[in-house]
Amino acid sequence: MKNKKFFGFGWNVFITGLVSFFMDISSEMIYPLVPLFLANILGVNKSIIGLIEGIAESTASLLKVFSGWFSDRIGNRKWLMAAGYGISTLSRPFVALATGWQHVMSSRFIDRFGKGIRTAPRDALIAESAESTHLGRAFGLHRAMDTMGAVVGPALAFFFMGLFSNNYRTVFWLSMIPGVIAVLLIIFFITEKKKALAAHVERPKLTMKHFDWRFKFFVVIAGLFAVGNSSDVFLILRAEQVGVPTVMIPVVYLLFNLVYSISSIPAGMAADRFGRKRVILLGFILFAVLYYGFAIASDAKAIWILFGFYGLFMGLTEGIQKAFLATIIPPDFKATAFGIYNTVVGIAMFPASLIGGWLWDSISPSATFYFGAITAGISAILFVVFIASIKRTHPAT
Repeated sequence: MKNKKFFGFGWNVFITGLVSFFMDISSEMIYPLVPLFLANILGVNKSIIGLIEGIAESTASLLKVFSGWFSDRIGNRKWLMAAGYGISTLSRPFVALATGWQHVMSSRFIDRFGKGIRTAPRDALIAESAESTHLGRAFGLHRAMDTMGAVVGPALAFFFMGLFSNNYRTVFWLSMIPGVIAVLLIIFFITEKKKALAAHVERPKLTMKHFDWRFKFFVVIAGLFAVGNSSDVFLILRAEQVGVPTVMIPVVYLLFNLVYSISSIPAGMAADRFGRKRVILLGFILFAVLYYGFAIASDAKAIWILFGFYGLFMGLTEGIQKAFLATIIPPDFKATAFGIYNTVVGIAMFPASLIGGWLWDSISPSATFYFGAITAGISAILFVVFIASIKRTHPAT
């Protein structure tokens, strides 16, 4: 079964994509509803919403580097993945029973805690299960299936909100079902043999000495970009503010995820053929333009267009950055490297969400998006410098 392929993709790559498909159905059934639940039902202001997102993403992201290191150390990916996806699924009752924002924060933290455990081992499993010449394609498939789940999730949320008369809590409870399916897929269908480290091989240590300047520079750029990339809850709140009806919010978020999913595999194939660095640079530039668009948007039609192009941005960057990362890290430290990368990006989301909420409440909603556009522009300039430096020192990369 290990060598079996589906549509040209390895077994583990395909099953991991399927796991993410079901988990994202679970997550995205509730994600576009949580900021509306907080603002409209619990009466929480935007600064508190930013705090919740910042704590959830950043604090839990600290686990990603330790999870990656531990995965490399024990030579196992599967069971850390199962634990992470299981913990996230168990977070759903906290939000379903919430009577205050503190309960929602607990749910978001537990959910992201699980993500912190699973992300680095999962990315390492994909990198190890794909051919080196098809890394962009493999990560593109994963992002496509993950995001197709994020299309189905909001669609189900829209359907159930109508069916149960806008009862948020019922939708939150139902979101547990696809999460359970994701965990069962890992347990019964992921095939992995524990790696036995030879006596002379150094066990992975939690240190940066294994990585050269390319990895460190790229992580710095990704971290800076993340500081301006505030939580997507602000995009959702902006959509409602500009005029998208509350009942249509899951649909506009569905559009974003649909474009994201459709564009991920072609973007991965284009990156493998024309160069991952070019595609990543294009993504940075597109983000700057889009956030400027969200800042000046004045009607619902503009929001729909912007969400569609935002999905294209995600397709161009999310999987491609990880595929590029896999080419500049030592093979024995893949999970550690992915853990460091994900931790830095996740930690940066704490100030990103705090700044986003503070700018929204203290200056204007547009200020949140102007800030993101500026940091993306700076990141693009630094990435051009990075590319030029690589051409001089590592022309084959």
